[in-house]
Amino acid sequence: MKKIAEHIAHIKGKPHHIRKQIAFSVAALGTAIIAFVWLAISLGAGVFALKPTSFADSAGGEGAIIVSGDNDVQGLAGAAAAPALNDASAPARIEIIDTTSATRPNKQAEQTVIPF
Repeated sequence: MKKIAEHIAHIKGKPHHIRKQIAFSVAALGTAIIAFVWLAISLGAGVFALKPTSFADSAGGEGAIIVSGDNDVQGLAGAAAAPALNDASAPARIEIIDTTSATRPNKQAEQTVIPF
């Protein structure tokens, strides 16, 4: 059985395109082995398993969470309307209320452009 150094010396004597093909083959084989080990460990640990919860379970219909970047009265309209919108018989909907012109009369409303 040949040693690794003898294999490398034998490959060094081959033409450039053959050495390049061997190098890419060895790199692809090493990558495949690492990917297979990673996938086997991930599947064995249950990393890809689906959790038995859904959005409806996690939301729970408990109320609304209001996140605001500034601490003014901008989010109060949504907080006041949240209990009224929590009726189970009504269909789900989203209502956007523009409060920027009422709270900041001197500032122009910025338009959002979504490129496609």
